[in-house]
Amino acid sequence: MAGNIPLVGFHDFLCVFLSPHRLAFKCSSKDDVLLPAMVQYLNSINPDIMKEVEQKEMLKNCDAYLATGSNHTAKVFKSYFGKYPHIIRPNKTSVAVLSGQETEEELSLLADDVYQYFGLGCRNVTKIFVPDDYPFEPLLQAFRKYDYLKDHNKYRNNLDYQLALYILNNQYYMSNDSVLLIEHESIFSAVSVLHYSYYSNQDTLIDALQNNPNIQTIVGQGFTSFGAAQHPGISDFADGIDTVEFLNSLF
Repeated sequence: MAGNIPLVGFHDFLCVFLSPHRLAFKCSSKDDVLLPAMVQYLNSINPDIMKEVEQKEMLKNCDAYLATGSNHTAKVFKSYFGKYPHIIRPNKTSVAVLSGQETEEELSLLADDVYQYFGLGCRNVTKIFVPDDYPFEPLLQAFRKYDYLKDHNKYRNNLDYQLALYILNNQYYMSNDSVLLIEHESIFSAVSVLHYSYYSNQDTLIDALQNNPNIQTIVGQGFTSFGAAQHPGISDFADGIDTVEFLNSLF
């Protein structure tokens, strides 16, 4: 299981737990408290059912594997588990498509998608796409709800470092007290930085984004709702791969 945010592996746990399969899981060292505690609680309620669940330090001799990690660890996972049925998830990120007609409330909710779990989750919005002549002032003003992060030591170190680089390179940027807006092609951005690009045809843009394998979700009107990127529903499967369908295919 991944360990980037608390209980990030719970959805996989739930899918296998509800299936007819036995479940063996290995926690990340960064998230090894909540899930074992939950398993212990479930065991106290119904020990017979929990006989099908086992926490292990090494996952050997399994029939199929679910694994999540960085691009590097995904390659390692494939070298170990590639011969078995598997779902292996590498790095991804999320983006937002703006029309320029968003309300103050929607922009405030977008700030949650950008800032919450900064630098940790694949559902963090790290790039926005905006129409030509987009007015950035309302966006920067709405993002001021997170200005308190300027007092967060590690976040501020990233902000100061990135700002120094842009100044030294004489690169255009926009900012408030908590984010740097940079025009850049990459959908991945550093902590404290939000990339943006302009678009002229939204349909063409959406088609390209939906076919980009590095994007977890698209935030915007008609897509994932503003403020909901970090709150996926029970049927929002990671990477768009239906885990339950995969489990059922193993019979």
